[in-house]
Amino acid sequence: MKKAVDHHPRRAMTAEQTAAQSLQPQRGFTLLEVMVALSIIAIVLVSVYKMHAQTVSMNNEVRFYATAPMLAQIKMAEIESESLKDIGDDSGDFGDEFPDYRWNIAIGDVESTALGNMVKDLKKIDLLISLNNDGFIYNLRAYKYLKD
Repeated sequence: MKKAVDHHPRRAMTAEQTAAQSLQPQRGFTLLEVMVALSIIAIVLVSVYKMHAQTVSMNNEVRFYATAPMLAQIKMAEIESESLKDIGDDSGDFGDEFPDYRWNIAIGDVESTALGNMVKDLKKIDLLISLNNDGFIYNLRAYKYLKD
């Protein structure tokens, strides 16, 4: 009687080959490895998000502190072109060109004993520029001598 020969290579493995194959490492990642990788990715993404948010905030602040002095200078030039006797405390905005920017002017007397009688002709001008309802504030103080 003839012995049946198995031509399939996997079935023809001996017990030693099967044992050696089971000792070889399996391909793929374990659940623990995947979870550690996801944790690292999550930490990196949170850090990148915080850094991005901080960059956007700093960009807004820099933009305000570059724009506000220019707007204050323009407003101060308007004030100085008019007579301070005609101008009192006032406030307003800068129109559609600079939305959310507001200005507030307070004009008052100067108190100083060192200046003597000259102080009656000296006026203090406080100009406040704000953005987004006082989210950012820029103050400018100037003094103007008014001689009749």
